[in-house]
Amino acid sequence: MPIVRVEIAKGVASVDQKKAVIKRMTDVLVEELGRNPEFIFNWGRKGLSLTDLWQQAEGGKP
Repeated sequence: MPIVRVEIAKGVASVDQKKAVIKRMTDVLVEELGRNPEFIFNWGRKGLSLTDLWQQAEGGKP
């Protein structure tokens, strides 16, 4: 299992930029390493931020 750690300093990135990083890191692990996005956790899952996932679970759309 590959372990990738990305840290973004507080105040450096907007919410949209952080969401883009989550999605693109997921895409890289899927495309380059053949990982299943169901099992990629990076402050999100399957390329979506935790905030977006919680909103979906509550019936709202991100």
